[in-house]
Amino acid sequence: MSLWRLIFTNLRRHRVRTAIGATGIALGVATILSVVGLLGGAVKMFERILRSDAEVVVFEKNVSDLFFSNVPNSLVDELEKQPFVKEAQPVLFAIVTAPDRPVVTCFGIRAEDGRLKKAEWLSGSIAGFQGENIVLGERAAEFLKAKAGDEVELGQGKHRVAGVIRMENGFENGGVFMPLAACQTAFHKEGGSSVITVALAGGHDSSEVKEWIEEEYPRMTALENEEFSRSYSQFKILKTTAWVVGGCAFLLGGLSVTNTMILSVFSRIKEIAIARVCGFSRAQVAGMIFGESLAVCAFGIAGGWLLSLGGLRLLRAIPQLQGYIEPNIGWQEIVAAAVLALGTALAGALYPAWYAARLNPAQALRFE
Repeated sequence: MSLWRLIFTNLRRHRVRTAIGATGIALGVATILSVVGLLGGAVKMFERILRSDAEVVVFEKNVSDLFFSNVPNSLVDELEKQPFVKEAQPVLFAIVTAPDRPVVTCFGIRAEDGRLKKAEWLSGSIAGFQGENIVLGERAAEFLKAKAGDEVELGQGKHRVAGVIRMENGFENGGVFMPLAACQTAFHKEGGSSVITVALAGGHDSSEVKEWIEEEYPRMTALENEEFSRSYSQFKILKTTAWVVGGCAFLLGGLSVTNTMILSVFSRIKEIAIARVCGFSRAQVAGMIFGESLAVCAFGIAGGWLLSLGGLRLLRAIPQLQGYIEPNIGWQEIVAAAVLALGTALAGALYPAWYAARLNPAQALRFE
C-alpha cells in the first residue's frame, strides 16, 4: 500500500477526529477571510467616497483622520486653473446628530459633484440642492423618517429635504448631503474642506499634481486612490486587527490539529509498530503523520473558504449592510490564509510525528 493510500485510509477510519481537526483549520481560515472581506468592503467603500470619478485625493499632511483635515478653498480654484486638472471637487466630512440617532455622517459637497449626478433620484431633484437644503441617502431617509419637502432636525438646526437618492455606496446611502457653504458654516469650517478629489485632464499624469502640490502647498499631500488606501492609518489599523484576529483563530486551529494528531498516534501505536516491522523507516512514519495533518489542513482550507464566502454573501444580502460588505476575496488573501493554515498544520504535527518516528517497535507491540 502506498504512503498516500495509507494516509487517506487512516483519515477515513477516524472520521470524527479528522472532522475535528479540519473544523479547527476551517474556522481559522473562515475567520481571517471574513475579516479581510469586511475590511475590503470598508476600504472599497471609502475609496468610492474619495474617488467620485477622480484619480487623486488631496488632503492635509500628518492627520490621523480625514475628519481633521483642513484644505483651503483657494486650493480648489488654483487646481482648476492648472492644465493637468480636468476637475477639482472639495468634500467636507462631518458628524451630525439627529433625533434618536447620535451619529450621522454628513458630506459637504457642491451641486456639481459627481455623486449627485450619478445617484438614482427617488424623489426631489438636484435643483433644490442649494442654500441650507439637504439631500438624504435612501437609508438615512428611512431612519430619519423623512421625504422630499419635509424638514428634519440635524444638530442645532432644521433643514428642508430637497430630495432622496439611492447610492451604491452603503456609507453614502446612510448619509446626509449638504451644500458645501452651508456645511462649512454649520461646522465652523468656513473656507475649508476635508479633501479635494482631482480628476486629471486627458494625457496628464498624477505625478504632475503631486509635484505641484509639493511645491505650492507643502502642508498638503496628494495621493492616488490606491496609494491612499495603502497608507491611510485607519486602514492600517483595520488590516492589523484582521491579521491578529485571524492569527488567534489559527492558533486555536493549530491546537486542534495537534490534539487530533496526538490522539491518532496514541490510538495506533501498534499499527505504527507493525509498519516499522514491515519496513517503514522513521522518515516514512513521520511523513505519514505530516501527510495526514496536511490532508486535514486541505479539507479545512476548502471548508473555511466556502464558509467565509457563504457568510459574506449572506451578510451582503441584508439590506442594511448593502454597500458595506465586499464578498469577493482576492487570491492574495486566499493564498496567505492557505500558507498560514499549512504552517499551522505542520507545526501542529511536529510533536506527534517526532513521537511516532522514535517509537521502538518491540516495545510498541506490547503497548496496551
